[in-house]
Amino acid sequence: MFYRRAGIRHTSYRSERRLWRLPFDRGLVVAVLIVLLILPLVVDRLYLVGYLLPWVIWSTAALGLNFLMGGAGQVHLGYGAIIAIGAYASAHAARFGVPFEIAMVAGGLASAVVGSAFGATALRVKGLYLAMATLAMQSIVDFVIIHVPAISGGGQATLRVPPARFLGIDLTEDVRSYYFVLLVGIVVTLFVLNVGRSSFGRALAAVREKDYAAAVIGVDSFRFKLLAFWVSSFIGGIVGALLAFCYYRAISPDQFHLDLSIQLVAMVIVGGLGSILGSFFGAALILFAPILLNQAVGALAVSSGLGISADLRAHLPLLLYGAMIMGFLLIEPLGLAKIYDNIRNYLLVWPFRHAPR
Repeated sequence: MFYRRAGIRHTSYRSERRLWRLPFDRGLVVAVLIVLLILPLVVDRLYLVGYLLPWVIWSTAALGLNFLMGGAGQVHLGYGAIIAIGAYASAHAARFGVPFEIAMVAGGLASAVVGSAFGATALRVKGLYLAMATLAMQSIVDFVIIHVPAISGGGQATLRVPPARFLGIDLTEDVRSYYFVLLVGIVVTLFVLNVGRSSFGRALAAVREKDYAAAVIGVDSFRFKLLAFWVSSFIGGIVGALLAFCYYRAISPDQFHLDLSIQLVAMVIVGGLGSILGSFFGAALILFAPILLNQAVGALAVSSGLGISADLRAHLPLLLYGAMIMGFLLIEPLGLAKIYDNIRNYLLVWPFRHAPR
């Protein structure tokens, strides 16, 4: 079978610490990457802009939030505000003539500074109290963006961003924007993958499990929690710049409200806390399930001739969407990535019944 483990032995630490230990895993990653590179050339622009581009962007955002929630065990209900700071900071920097490359980094740094400042004040509390502290940050940032015209132009204003160029390449064309967003997503994915193998990642894992136990063995829990907030917020700021320049092309305050933060948390939880693959699965489910269910309900109503009212037809997909998420979590509370891992573990020893649990 594809996942056969028999005969593979690691004789060095370098071999044991490889990102993909099985040849099939490496081949699967390469195959997926090739498909993502080819798809923009063969699919219609509608699918590129409506499905592929947002999926890559929100998967990158879920990776940043998962780094904090799954990697360091810190709840964050204000990640939408972090993304908003990055979007507005990069947009204003570009409007002042700063090159897009520097403006994007400036958006990440602005989000990192604000996120770390709120994180430092919130790290005195844990659990639900930390969730409420980050929720307060979301409210404060929303209020400031709406009521300071120098930032947003007003609560109903839309701020157009200048055309972006990365290393001389025009990013106003959709295919080029997609490839640039994919490049950033790959860099963030490789970064998060490698952090898990570093001393920084092991310290975060210790803090996540028991922060006071980590302090006993010499890990400064406050320092590493603050670093986790900084890195996660920086990634969120980069995502905000991508949204502003490569997807929306214009930003307004209503794009970054609390519902965005809740959706990002749902992506992380449904996909799998602490799982890199789960961030992509969760983003796909949260983004595409409502669309597909709405189309399925409409097609079923037309084909069967059922007299479904417009109100029921509008709310039935949402009901099925909520039930589907609950069903996934009931079947596997550790998320979609764990379901994939269960299948993979079964195939590792198929046809024998000694798969690890």
